[in-house]
Amino acid sequence: MKKSSFFPWAAALVLLGAALLLSGLAGICAAEQFPKSTWEDRPDPLASPQAQKGGVISVFGGQYPKSMNYYLDNNMLSAEIFGTMFESLLSIHPITLEYQPAIADRWEISEDKKTFTFHIDKDAHWSDGRPVTARDVAWTYEAIMDPKHMTGPHKVSLERFKPPEVIDRRTIRFIAKSVHWKNLLTLGGLNIMAKHAYAEKDFNKINFSFPVISGPYRPGEMQEGRLIRMKRRKNWWQGDFAGNRNKYNFDTITFKFYAERENAFEAFKKGKIDLFPVYTSRIWVKETNGDAFFKNHILRRKIHNHNPVGFQGFAMNMRRAPFDDVRVRKAMALLLDRQEMNRTLMYNQYFLHRSYYEDLYTRDNPCPNPVIEMDKEAARKLLDAAGWQVNPETGFREKEGRELKVHFLTRNASSEKFLSIYAEDLKDAGIKLVIDKKDWAAWARDMDEFNFQMTWAAWGASMFKDPEGMWFSEEADRKSGSNITGFKNEAVDRLIEKQKSIFSVEKRNEICRQIDQIVFDDFPYVLLWNIDYTRLLYWNKFGTPETVLSKYGDEMSALWYWWWDPDAAAILSDAVKHGFSLPPAEPSVHFDEVFSTAERTSP
Repeated sequence: MKKSSFFPWAAALVLLGAALLLSGLAGICAAEQFPKSTWEDRPDPLASPQAQKGGVISVFGGQYPKSMNYYLDNNMLSAEIFGTMFESLLSIHPITLEYQPAIADRWEISEDKKTFTFHIDKDAHWSDGRPVTARDVAWTYEAIMDPKHMTGPHKVSLERFKPPEVIDRRTIRFIAKSVHWKNLLTLGGLNIMAKHAYAEKDFNKINFSFPVISGPYRPGEMQEGRLIRMKRRKNWWQGDFAGNRNKYNFDTITFKFYAERENAFEAFKKGKIDLFPVYTSRIWVKETNGDAFFKNHILRRKIHNHNPVGFQGFAMNMRRAPFDDVRVRKAMALLLDRQEMNRTLMYNQYFLHRSYYEDLYTRDNPCPNPVIEMDKEAARKLLDAAGWQVNPETGFREKEGRELKVHFLTRNASSEKFLSIYAEDLKDAGIKLVIDKKDWAAWARDMDEFNFQMTWAAWGASMFKDPEGMWFSEEADRKSGSNITGFKNEAVDRLIEKQKSIFSVEKRNEICRQIDQIVFDDFPYVLLWNIDYTRLLYWNKFGTPETVLSKYGDEMSALWYWWWDPDAAAILSDAVKHGFSLPPAEPSVHFDEVFSTAERTSP
């Protein structure tokens, strides 16, 4: 599941086996359940009745994507944009996580849990007026599974199915090769593309032109490297559904792109960007000051919800030396002073990772993995044992005439202050670190081809963990896949196979904890740090639900639940012009407290 652009400043990358995106719950569903296809169209309990249609919101999109086609560019931004254009077969309830209709209005699952039949809603149609059909679904499957198409991460789950059978114009049937808890999630989350619009095109080149769509937004103006505008469709076929009422409110969503996050923050302070999630502690602690912040022209808020916690770390390519040796990988972890970096660079805002599944551990079920602390002496002993000896003339380690030189592939300047400190500590132990900075496109090509030694990778998470894409040996050599380190372990493979047919979340989580401890001891990553809430800055001209964000979503859920408030915008404009203050907002919002209160007071 590449939740992956590998932003070193954001654990925002999603490993999405399926993109249930319009609900703001990417990768989340009650996969252990097989609900009956009975459903009542009711309003989304998170959507505010005060919401208004209209207006514009501008957000920072990172660096310009190589594609808006999520099947080709498997990162969070592409997933969000793609999900506004192409709907999935099913959606899920934003609170209960129960399956709901989307393109399919009915579905059946056989007694043996291997046959899945979907019935396309008779009202579902494309933006050109043609109906969505079962053949569109079949073609989407075929396009993803075509060996020529660079859709690697999406092939993982779909390989569990035989080619689908088109029963009739509105009915399609999938048969799984084996029982797997994730089968309904995979099929239900399949974003369907129009066969008649794209079948004759080179799929690998369907990047920015999407003339036929079905979702609530369509592509508007694009300026390469600068911005992408998405325009709300007033004739979206699901627009009148009660479940979509008071959602998808902005007429225009503008994604603006900057090579560096620092530049984006400067643009935000000038009002060129409206919403800015903060992934840099220095900005949050030291740079949210001045009149705009003190006078509440810009609101500064922490949102605590149930957004699953991912992980981030320095990924090491285990396919070749020197990282084919666990002793070297462990030494690399022992030479990173995370505690000092957290204290001096990040104002102790973060917790230090000791797991790849942080949210599977609780106070009652604590993580047994130790917190790795800097230990140069232990690192030196490991490197000595691995045969890397210090050349007294150069001070660097060598083995069989080869210098221990590590190339760190990066595409973001904000990582350099961390890497410069790391480089000094590595040098002290006899390792030379070379920083290879590339632009997004070059970096992505190198990652797709495993042409790297080390890079900074941040991964998101889902409520229901699927370890296969990242840790299964068969995924280690899949180009454009999620197993970027090339991790292979027979014990982990056996555990992954075991969990596939288990429908109990608790039992699967226990297996994931076992996997976690094995992976932790093998050091495919130098684990870093994280936070378990969202830090938001935004100009005070928007209406928001009481919860601000959705139950399981990050800052992107604001795009689907917020609205432009013309009165608030006019007041803000006057406040900025005349220098007066606006009322403050609650600095911290806890979803469970606010939502339960809202439920009690709702009519």
